[in-house]
Amino acid sequence: MNAKTSNAPFRFTRRDALLMLGALGIAGAAPRALAQAGTVRFILPNATGSGVDAITRAAQPALSRALNASVVVDNQAGAGGVVGLQALARSPADGSALSFVSNNVVIFPSVLKSLPFDMPGDFTPIAVVGATPMVLVVNPAKVSATNSREFIALLKSRPGQFNFASGGNGTILHLATEMFLEAAGATAKHIPYKGVGPMVTDLIGGQVEFGTAALPSVQAHIKSGALRPIGLLTAQRTPAAPEIATFVEQGLPNFVVEAWFALIGPKGLSAANVKKAHDAVVSAFADPAVKEAMAKQGNTINISTPEQAQAAFRSELAKYAALVKKVGLEPQ
Repeated sequence: MNAKTSNAPFRFTRRDALLMLGALGIAGAAPRALAQAGTVRFILPNATGSGVDAITRAAQPALSRALNASVVVDNQAGAGGVVGLQALARSPADGSALSFVSNNVVIFPSVLKSLPFDMPGDFTPIAVVGATPMVLVVNPAKVSATNSREFIALLKSRPGQFNFASGGNGTILHLATEMFLEAAGATAKHIPYKGVGPMVTDLIGGQVEFGTAALPSVQAHIKSGALRPIGLLTAQRTPAAPEIATFVEQGLPNFVVEAWFALIGPKGLSAANVKKAHDAVVSAFADPAVKEAMAKQGNTINISTPEQAQAAFRSELAKYAALVKKVGLEPQ
């Protein structure tokens, strides 16, 4: 019978309903499987557009597969990263909240007078995942210099008259530029921003003359000519941007600043949850698409064990305390 011409009433039976549910894949055990999958929230103490944000979003689909869960990226920038870290510290220690963080987290105790958490005591370091290259960039309309020698000479000719941006007081971007100025014997005024996004926007707009950023967060702007690179802070050039010279090869042999990133969770994460998260990161960063994205961003992946991560956090706290003292940053 042609359904379009039939006048017979349609009768929807229980058998029809079960068949339809089965066809849609939501009958029987399926609802339990969906419930078991759950959600893992990656609370990032960084704004959208930061290096850590770019890394997390590139790995997001592979992490979701490895964790067998929906992975949600939750950017909670503010106070240089303190807001997001506080949110993570207050999250349940059940594996439902994790975070990728930069080495900002081991600098904060030396540059901020008070923190609403203990680092690393209120967190569980799971893995130091790798490192991302940093680059000092200038606004080409405001700064005529094209290399380190010219830029240092320009800064010295106008002491304290140039402004440099950072993603916040006490961040690795702030400290790295202070270390550059100390190595160069020059001075400039620091303008902190509430995250990398606003910082880069004002760099391009010319409200500030220069700043240090993770390469992934400014790559597109360097390629477009909106920003000009002066030098990489790495020991060697990166294949992701082979045309950019390092400061080492431009006459500052000791000026190397690493920007590493790590996976952490709240305090009290069980051994089983630590293993699950660590295994997921190992799997995700071995994924071909993620490896390709990391290479394009210039990131070097070298995943530590949880034990190595815990030791690294403590040693890095001491290292940055000494660096902060050397460049004369006063806790704020």
